[in-house]
Amino acid sequence: MPGLGFAALGVAAAWGVHWLLPGVPMLTVAVVLGITAAHLPGARGLIRGTGRPGLSLAGKRLMRLGIVLLGLKLSLDDVLGLGWATVAMVFGVVAATFCGTWWLGRRMGLRGDQPVLIATGYAICGASAIGAVSDVRDSEERDVATSVALVTLCGTLAIAVLPLLQHPLGLDDGQFGRWAGASVHDVGQVVATAQTAGSGALSDAVLVKLMRVALLAPLVAAVAVSVRARRTAVRDGAAEGVVADAAARRPPLVPLFVLGFLAAVALRSTDLLSAGALDAAGTAQELLLAAALFGLGSAVHLPSMARTGGRVAALGLCAWVVVAGVSYGGVLLTT
Repeated sequence: MPGLGFAALGVAAAWGVHWLLPGVPMLTVAVVLGITAAHLPGARGLIRGTGRPGLSLAGKRLMRLGIVLLGLKLSLDDVLGLGWATVAMVFGVVAATFCGTWWLGRRMGLRGDQPVLIATGYAICGASAIGAVSDVRDSEERDVATSVALVTLCGTLAIAVLPLLQHPLGLDDGQFGRWAGASVHDVGQVVATAQTAGSGALSDAVLVKLMRVALLAPLVAAVAVSVRARRTAVRDGAAEGVVADAAARRPPLVPLFVLGFLAAVALRSTDLLSAGALDAAGTAQELLLAAALFGLGSAVHLPSMARTGGRVAALGLCAWVVVAGVSYGGVLLTT
């Protein structure tokens, strides 16, 4: 309860900042506040002591609920309305970003699950995707927190940098919206970036972004299959006492929250939900993800990050160049 209460305070503070500065996404503020709170002398004891279980619960369980509700933002009609060329472009951007970033992270010698988590965040939808994949891989909280901090920082920088590049790169408003949707990480950051070019750009950006979000389900399922295969191999070569433990820890082929995400997409596609219900679900999703990101941010330990900060920052910069470059080329080819 102390940790959940602290997360609720963090969400309230993030909402207040977003209300005062609408151009700053609430989820970005939540991560920053979590990192800040973790390094305040007065709050450090709560965050690392009695509040840690609740903050970890927020970072995992509430993240899952928020991902399920995220599915209500996407319908099959939206995907079909993009056109097959744009859908193929989004697939290509996601595949190139994920594979390229993962490979670079491993070559740079990043610890633990950081390469795959950072690759997921850049390719799909930022911190939400990192939370989903880390749940399947049972990643260490330190790796998750570092990956979330990096992806959030780069996505926040994109809000300021990408609008400055629109005219030098020769993009009209519609092309700029699609470029923002294909290259910026979090949904809120996409909105903040694309709205600078008008409502038409914002509409295209959100549709392309939600198409990337839809690829979260197959990606998580693929990761789950990989984890099961690896643990089965370990089990086959292990002693009998380890066999039962390895089998018990195998994740399901499709995690329950991913099925919930797909069910939410299907429900939205039926047009049965009223505008009021969708607005309420959107608010709940924002609050749940804000609490989860505050919890993840509170696990960031900057002195520890500093020891591998150079490599992590280099990977973040390279991944940013990859996703921006591939998506720019894809937009030019499909519009």
